[in-house]
Amino acid sequence: MKKILLSASATALAVAASAGVAAARDQIRIVGSSTVFPYTQAVAEEFGNATDFPAPVTESTGTGGGMQIFCGGVGVDYPDITGASRAMKESEYKLCLENGVDSVTEVQIGSDGLSIAHSVEGPEIDLTKAQIFQALAAEVEVDGKIVANPYTRWNQIDPSLPDSEITVFGPPPTSGTRDAFVELVMEEGCEQFPAIEALEGDRKDEVCKRMRTDGPFVEAGENDNLIVQRLQADHNALGIFGYSFLYENQDTLKAVAVEGVKPTPETIADESYTVSRPLFFYVKNAHRGVIPGLQEFVEEYVSEEAMGPGGYLEERGLIPLSDERREEVRNAAIEGKNLTRYTQ
Repeated sequence: MKKILLSASATALAVAASAGVAAARDQIRIVGSSTVFPYTQAVAEEFGNATDFPAPVTESTGTGGGMQIFCGGVGVDYPDITGASRAMKESEYKLCLENGVDSVTEVQIGSDGLSIAHSVEGPEIDLTKAQIFQALAAEVEVDGKIVANPYTRWNQIDPSLPDSEITVFGPPPTSGTRDAFVELVMEEGCEQFPAIEALEGDRKDEVCKRMRTDGPFVEAGENDNLIVQRLQADHNALGIFGYSFLYENQDTLKAVAVEGVKPTPETIADESYTVSRPLFFYVKNAHRGVIPGLQEFVEEYVSEEAMGPGGYLEERGLIPLSDERREEVRNAAIEGKNLTRYTQ
């Protein structure tokens, strides 16, 4: 494998002269979503074993954190790829442009069911989005008034729910999983309460989106494996994470049904499980052809053997795209099609 070595000054000169083309390094660097991380890591291991290139360095930073690092600039000090459990925001795209990252390819790798789970030793539980909102929001509606959340036990919300303390481990604000959970669960759950629905503007957003900080909801960091470990230790606690973590721990964890439906490959694919979302990675096109193996790694990630039905990513819990969508994504990824959603 050919390696290109540049001094710091030569690197800076090359970057400036080529409007941001990366100086070569011999190993791909990847950051981003903790949900996408297991899939990227699987591709990295396969890539390292099957080619003469070293396995990429992968780091779980969270979707938001990964975007900040990825969009920080072009060159050897900045990552080549970031994983994301939601689409890139317009503000992140603008940050990329401001820092010279002006060509990025968006690659949807499949779908994921954002799962709520607990220990197999815990009681069966079926929650509506309204009940989840009541358990986790900073403010809720009680007797027609919006008040600080008074609920500390599940059966205070509904007598049919377990008589146990509300303890839910979830992602921090920098996580795409947190963004998706707020959008798909909290915002939809808050619509069931007339006094909240009557609010307008920023105040309504605040009530619907703000998670409580008084104990029942516990931010557990970007490492979803730590949430899994805590659930295994506390049989009454719930955790929020991507489907792959539930899939990989089926011997010790079981899913909570949301609106009567549990996450499975079938319910996520047909969208009957309504807490589902797309998963992505983003490629810095200025680094293609400069960082050894980057183009080949992208080709491996979007190959049928990886992201197709029966591929090794499905074996780890990824829900594959349709045949037509997969082909569309694959062509765009390999050709380096530039993201233009925010420029049209």
